[in-house]
Amino acid sequence: MRVSVVIPTYNEAQSIGRVLADIPPMVEEVLVVDSDSSDGTAALAREKGARVLREPRRGYGRACLTGLAAANAPDVVVFLDGDYSDRPAEMPLLLDPLRRGIADMVIGSRLAGERTPGALPWHAVLGNRLAAWLIALLSGVHLTDLGPFRAVRYDALIALGLKESTYGWPVEMIVKGAHRGLRIVEVPVSYHPRIGSSKISGTLRGSIGAAWGILSAIVKYRFFDGTYAREETV
Repeated sequence: MRVSVVIPTYNEAQSIGRVLADIPPMVEEVLVVDSDSSDGTAALAREKGARVLREPRRGYGRACLTGLAAANAPDVVVFLDGDYSDRPAEMPLLLDPLRRGIADMVIGSRLAGERTPGALPWHAVLGNRLAAWLIALLSGVHLTDLGPFRAVRYDALIALGLKESTYGWPVEMIVKGAHRGLRIVEVPVSYHPRIGSSKISGTLRGSIGAAWGILSAIVKYRFFDGTYAREETV
C-alpha cells in the first residue's frame, strides 16, 4: 500500500524535525506544505528528507489541497499536523482499517484516545463534540472527534472534489464522504501538548474562526452544495 503523508506547516521549526523523525518506514512520500514560515521550517523539513511545497496563500484547507494535488499517485493519503501533538508513530492504527478493506476514510479521535491533560483546551473539546453531534444528526456518521490526523483512500478523496480553503476543509471531507457512501470510521489516538504556540485554539480570533468555519461547512455541504442537491434528486 503506497502511502503519502501531507503536513501543512507555518512556523513549526521547533517541532517539524521530531514529526518527520517519527514517520513510519512504510510511508513512501512526505510532503510538507509550508505557508512561508519565517523560522526556517521549510529548510529543516528538506534536511529531514521531506518534499517541501511552498503555498503562500494562507488557509489549512488550501495547504492540504496543495499537498494532495502534488501527491505521486498513492493508494492512501495521510494528513498530519506539524506540531507533534499527534504522534506519527501511531499512523499504523489509521492505516489498518484501510489495509483490511473495511474503511475508506479513518479519523484519529483525540477524544476517544489517551489525552494528556491540557493538550486540548476545553473550548476545543466542546466545539468538536458539538460538530460531531451535528454531523451525526445531519449526515448519519457517528464520530467523537473531527481530528486532523486522518487517512483516506486516494481515489475516493480525489472523487470528492474538495475545495474548502480554510478550517471547513476537514468537515467538507467527512460530510461529502458520507453522502458519497464512503465507509468512515474512527480509531483512538493519543494527543499531546503541541510544541510552540497554537495558531487556532491558542487565540480568541483563531478559535472563533475555526468554529465558524466548521459549523457553517457542516450545514453548507449537507444542504447547499450543488453536487448533493443533484444527487438527491436522481
